[in-house]
This record gives sequence, C-alpha cells and structure tokens, in this order.
Amino acid sequence: MGKYFGTDGFRGEANVTLTVEHAFKVGRYLGWYYSKEHKAKVVIGKDTRRSSYMFEYALVAGLTASGADVYLLHVTTTPSVSYVVRTEEFDLGIMISASHNPFYDNGIKVINSRGQKLEASVEELIEQYIDGEIGEIPFALKENIGRTIDYAVGRNRYIGYLISIATRSFKDKRVALDCSNGSASSIAKNVFDALGAKTYVINNEPDGTNINNNCGSTHIEILQNYVKENQLDVGFAYDGDADRCIAVDENGAVVDGDAIMYISGVYMKEHGQLENDTVVTTIMSNIGLYMALDEKGIRYEKTAVGDKYVCENMMANGYCLGGEQSGHIIFSKHATTGDGILTSLKLMEAMLENKSTLGTLRRDLKIYPQLLVNVQVPDKDRIMENEEIIRVSRQVEEELGRKGRLLLRPSGTESLIRVMVEAETDEICKKYVDLVVEKIKRIV
Repeated sequence: MGKYFGTDGFRGEANVTLTVEHAFKVGRYLGWYYSKEHKAKVVIGKDTRRSSYMFEYALVAGLTASGADVYLLHVTTTPSVSYVVRTEEFDLGIMISASHNPFYDNGIKVINSRGQKLEASVEELIEQYIDGEIGEIPFALKENIGRTIDYAVGRNRYIGYLISIATRSFKDKRVALDCSNGSASSIAKNVFDALGAKTYVINNEPDGTNINNNCGSTHIEILQNYVKENQLDVGFAYDGDADRCIAVDENGAVVDGDAIMYISGVYMKEHGQLENDTVVTTIMSNIGLYMALDEKGIRYEKTAVGDKYVCENMMANGYCLGGEQSGHIIFSKHATTGDGILTSLKLMEAMLENKSTLGTLRRDLKIYPQLLVNVQVPDKDRIMENEEIIRVSRQVEEELGRKGRLLLRPSGTESLIRVMVEAETDEICKKYVDLVVEKIKRIV
C-alpha cells in the first residue's frame, strides 16, 4: 500500500483526508500521463454520496486541464465503469466511491484499460506528484484542452450486457433487492424487471447522505426480515458502489461470499465451466468452505485480502471464479472486477437450472463460527511488528491447532487492526479474540 492509495484506491473522509485538491492533482497527473502519445479518453462514474459530485468536478478539471477528454457515466456502479473501459477503448476509468463506508467518506478508484485496478507503479507516481516530488506538469493549451462529454449511453450498454448474460427468464420468481441507497439504485431493478422477475426493491431512494445507512450488504438483517415477512424466493443486497453482493435464501438465512463461491463453484464444475476446477479465495474465507470444496473435488487458491489480489491470481493462472467472504465475487468470463448485480444473476442461474432454492444449494456447506473485531490504532505497522503481539498470536495459533485459526491483519483502508478467530464454537472464538484485542489495547 502507498501513502494515499490503499487496496481499493484513494479513500478517506471528504475534505479531511481526501480533498478536492487531491482529486484535482490525481486528474492532472493521470490526464498528462495518459496523453503523452495521444489524447487520452477517460470515463468517470460516481455513487450517490453528496461529495461525489464535488470530486467529479475536481477530477474533470484536472483531467481536461492536462488535455484528456472525459466521458461522464454519472451515477453508476464500479463494475459498469470497468465494463465500459475495457469494451469501448478508453485509456482508463475512474469510479468515485467509498464503497461500503459511511456517506461522509469518499474515494477515487482508478481502473486501467483492461478493466482492472490501476497498477501500483502508476499509483506511486501519482502520490509523488501530490507531494510535490515530481516537477510541475504542463497545462494543455488552445485546442489541446480536453472536452467533457455526457456518456449515459455507456451505462445503458452495461445494463444490456447484464441482461444478455441471463440464461433463463426469471418469470414467477419473487426477488428482493436492497440497493443500499447507492449505485445499484440506477441499475438493478431495470435488469431484474427486464428478465421477468417480480421485483421488490428497498433502500432505493438515495439522498446523498443515506448510502449504506442501515441498509445494503453491511446491514443484511434488513433484507433478511424483508424476505421472510414477504415470503420471497430470494433476496440480494449490494453495497454503495454495487461491486459486492450478499444474498438471503428463501428462509431468510444469509448467503455470504463464501457460500456464493461454494454454490457457484459446484454449479460451474458440474457444467464443465470451472477452469482447472479451482476457486480463488482470500485468507479471510472460512475453514468450512475449504472442507466443502474438498468434498466436491474442487481446488482452491488463497490470496491477500482484496479483490485486486484475487483478480491478479485469476488472470495469472487462467481461473474463472474467485472472490471474498464480504461479497466481492469475480466471474472472469464476464467481468474483471467484483460485480454485485452480475453475482445475483449467476446465483439465479444456478437456482433455475437446478430447479432448486439457495437454501438447498448451500446445504452441504458447514460454516465454522468466526468472530471479527476491529481495533482502532494510531500506527498499524507498530502493532503488527510488536514482539508481544507476535508472541500472543503464536500462542493462540498453537492452542487452536488444526481446529481453528487466528488472522491478524491491518485494514487496507482505515486505521484499524482486524482480529479474527475461527474455531469450533462461538465461546472459543470470543476467548481468543478477547485475549488478542486486550493485548493490542494495552500497547496502544
């Protein structure tokens, strides 16, 4: 991770740690960097938080001042920006979003011409420019100044692409969609309505401050209750920029990213679609997922946390399914990033082709209890390198043995240490999480 760019772009509280000056400089450098040999084409999307408009204008000013032409998708999803970049010959894309964070945070995600997260080497150059370590870059002059073009048509093409992926009609299926008052609000219902579902939509009225507020994939209990109360077939919840999906089955039970990978992996293997019979996970995936995959003869790889690393592994090895427990799922035949709405469509495909429910499809997956606690710290590196923390971590790992594990890691986007224990019972999880958290707080 760099000084400003983490695992998912440049993120922070709007006008505190991420300012319009930062956004302008990001635009200035990217516009200049990609216009060295030709006039760069950049496409920008944003989510529904109030500050997204402010950052959009700052980025546009920087990009056009450096000579790039900018195409605006307006409110849309992160995966739609990735799709437009890679299919319509753009040099890069930018998504303005802080994903699942509160409305007062925001972020700048840069996507390269292949539709993937920007290379770390270019992020490092941007950081050097922001900090004044690179000399001033020239402004574009006269006819070389960039233009700004309305490009809502790109979002519409993405909607059409999603609809084309479905293999069956959703007619007679009663589907709930929790749009998190975010980016999915402009897309998800259109897709499911076009495919014939009887669609029930909640949290679909963004006002700039209600994104992710007691709704969406980070507050799945809202959708659970809604599905049960209305006796629906299935429900899907998205996060702020709709690159995540968490599902709810017909009984109101949560189907998280691990369960989604299990259902999709088994379905794809049965239909000869799972390349090398392998699923790519992160180190956060549950032990139960690996045991269930073993039973089905499916191999797996483990990466660092972040769909960026999952995608890199998949592309390097030719795998076609991977993701995170949090709901970032990548189907590489169709997308190069996590895509919440696409994930919904693939789960619907597995249900319809098997003439089954989500609850039935995931019944052989036994999830081990898992407890995750975030600890606020002023210096993540100091905690991770502390000898006492290293010692207590080894002690916990030895006592858990093969029947559990401890995962201690710094957040890629916030000043947090994440302490996760997985074990046979909730009591064991709590015992060891409390032990490690107490040690961290004493040091802080």
